[in-house]
Amino acid sequence: MIESNVKTSFSSTISYPRIDPSTYVHPLASVIGNVELGKNIMVSPTAAVRGDEGQPIFIGDDSNVQDGVVIHALETEDNGKPVEGNTFEVQGKRYAVHVGNRVSLAHQVQIHGPAVVGDNTFVGMKTLVFRSRVGEGCVMEPCVMLMGVTIPDKRYVPAGSVIRSQEEADALPIITDDYPLKNLNRNVIHVNTELAREYLKRDEGK
Repeated sequence: MIESNVKTSFSSTISYPRIDPSTYVHPLASVIGNVELGKNIMVSPTAAVRGDEGQPIFIGDDSNVQDGVVIHALETEDNGKPVEGNTFEVQGKRYAVHVGNRVSLAHQVQIHGPAVVGDNTFVGMKTLVFRSRVGEGCVMEPCVMLMGVTIPDKRYVPAGSVIRSQEEADALPIITDDYPLKNLNRNVIHVNTELAREYLKRDEGK
């Protein structure tokens, strides 16, 4: 389902998602409101990308939003006035949620804005990112919780970790050549961009 948001006290503008033609949104997924999806993105069944409260939401090229992922955000407007602190700036523009290029959001991930996920990052199954920024080239192993922190570039977060202080975030291990999941995201991107391409090709042939 792809549809516009409704007009409310916290969302004064009705927006329809802007989706590149090379991106595939499964019929059982929901993309609503002020959302921009770049090129070659796979949005899988039961994923929900809702730009009807906090907005805008952006997802960059070659990324994937897997089954059961929820992307949503706290309100960014109150009766026409911006809500300070509920957006992050990326390249001079403010977003409720900004997901970079070549990012994998694995099954049942929750990205709840304000949040930023940097390029070339893997976010593992059932991870929560809330009021946080994740750097480039990171790996969030499954069942991680991030609240109110900035994860530096090229770090990994061990499975099940709860990171709530910047001191904990800064102490996270650096991804090295012997880290077993260092190439995981590259492989996941390959699979999902091909899926998006082939599902679109199939549907064009109907």
